[in-house]
Amino acid sequence: MDANAVTREIIDDAELEVLDRFLRGRARESDETLLLDGVHGMLTALAIGPDPALPEEWLPEVLHAPFENPEQGAAVLGLLAKLNDSIPVELEGEVYEPVLGEIDSDEPVHSDLTAAGWCEGFSRGIDLRAAIWEARLAEDGELLEMLGPIMALAVDEGVLTADVPIARLDDREYEACLAQIPEAVEAVAHYWRVRPPTERERTAGGGASSSSFPSLPARRGGRWVH
Repeated sequence: MDANAVTREIIDDAELEVLDRFLRGRARESDETLLLDGVHGMLTALAIGPDPALPEEWLPEVLHAPFENPEQGAAVLGLLAKLNDSIPVELEGEVYEPVLGEIDSDEPVHSDLTAAGWCEGFSRGIDLRAAIWEARLAEDGELLEMLGPIMALAVDEGVLTADVPIARLDDREYEACLAQIPEAVEAVAHYWRVRPPTERERTAGGGASSSSFPSLPARRGGRWVH
């Protein structure tokens, strides 16, 4: 693929800033609002997952109040659509990067970046196809292994809980897991392309859950914004 063609199709930093400001403004009105890193995590999970989701399925996870005017609505919906469309293009061009949060704190932290919001969104994306993910994860340890860095970060940030005690990641481990997100995302995308869900998995009972991941093993193996 022509690298210039990929660049033209991917949402740019100026557009991300506009979307980020809008979502931050909405976050002051609702505790349920995902910020930009969370939206990117959710859309990533849907893009690489077993079954595509239509905008009417994931937009309610992002928008919880009417727009101020039609012009604002058209602009925001256009940016969300472009962000969503950018993820497959980045994956195809092998230039995918997660949108991560920036930490502004005097307290000691692992890194200047945090995966908490991205992992929260990723978990919500999985929850929209919970039955398929749960069925496959329960049967295929390879998929669980691929998700290892993401799951480690999610547990460390309190997004997921583990059935067994797991020590917090140290600074080196946290940074390593952040660096492994693109590889993990690409591996999972390839996995579902070559091993699509079976009819039994598609029709499995059960709805969304607070965490679609099964019990975690005891072993442990960006982009900017806020």
